[in-house]
Amino acid sequence: MKDILDLLARIFISTLFFFEAYDSIAHYQLTLDKMTAYGLTWQQDLLLTGSCILLVVGGVMLLIGYRSSLAAFLLLIYWAPLTFILHSWWNDPEDIRRIQSLLFIKNVAIMGGLLMVMVNGSGRFSIRRLLDRRKI
Repeated sequence: MKDILDLLARIFISTLFFFEAYDSIAHYQLTLDKMTAYGLTWQQDLLLTGSCILLVVGGVMLLIGYRSSLAAFLLLIYWAPLTFILHSWWNDPEDIRRIQSLLFIKNVAIMGGLLMVMVNGSGRFSIRRLLDRRKI
């Protein structure tokens, strides 16, 4: 049962990062405008393209269970700064502070899930296990 839940958790977490990459690509100009609004003006195209590549590569690695600890680390490199930049609820006006604090805590929970993947690995149902088994 643990292995099935590990797989299910990896599917759920990676889906979030795939959707984040898709949304950034589908609404490219809007994402660039949002980056400008948050003060991210240095090499916006490079940052956005790099983050989309990081999201897709990390999401695929996490989904298939190949070097899942590395995948979780790569996704944390993106997700942690993004959380503190976008959801700085302590700086927001009172009317949006509640929703921003909830979004902040949601992202912290996602980071916790990624840390659990880093510590526990990908479980039995992964490409890594399949490749290891074929070498024997």
